[in-house]
Amino acid sequence: MTLFSGSWRRRGALITVATAGALGVGLSAVPAVAHTPVWTVSCSEVSVDLTAYGNSDQNTVNITVDGKDLLPTEKFTNEFHKKLDLPEHKSELSVRLVVKAADGDQYSKDETKTAPVCDEPTPPASETPTPTPSDTPSDTPTTATPTPTTEPTSSAPVVPSSKPSPAGDDLAETGSSSATPMIAGAAAVVLVAGAGIMWAARKRRSVQN
Repeated sequence: MTLFSGSWRRRGALITVATAGALGVGLSAVPAVAHTPVWTVSCSEVSVDLTAYGNSDQNTVNITVDGKDLLPTEKFTNEFHKKLDLPEHKSELSVRLVVKAADGDQYSKDETKTAPVCDEPTPPASETPTPTPSDTPSDTPTTATPTPTTEPTSSAPVVPSSKPSPAGDDLAETGSSSATPMIAGAAAVVLVAGAGIMWAARKRRSVQN
């Protein structure tokens, strides 16, 4: 009876150890199977989501665009999430993701995707440029507004005289002088006086003869 009981105890211990070993192997394998690398590439950005990579800080991720680093090699623990803007481009870009898992290269990832060229947006109708007034010919001729001339002003005001101007001034302005009639009269008197003197002299000579 004692021997029978001891054999069952040994068998139970062996079963317990085997079960614990299987559980340990299964638990250690779960994180490795659960590695989930998800990443997308559009014309303007790269989105990366890495989950269930374990608690090791030796997991690394690196992203390059046409051989140049967009995301330099960076370490992460268990999870990594990031969105990165792509540089402006007029041709397709080659984007490469490299993930190295700390628990083995079989769980690492090395994949390349292509980033297309973004289509140029069409401006809405409200933003369509309209011709400026200078571009549209005008049917109405423009007339220049005359600039009023400024009359010169005298430095000193002219004071009007209260005395009437003599008639001689008016004659002087028309080219004649008030002294002309006087001169003509004096000449006539001289001529008459000369004629009288000559007549008297002749008469006196005739009397003496």
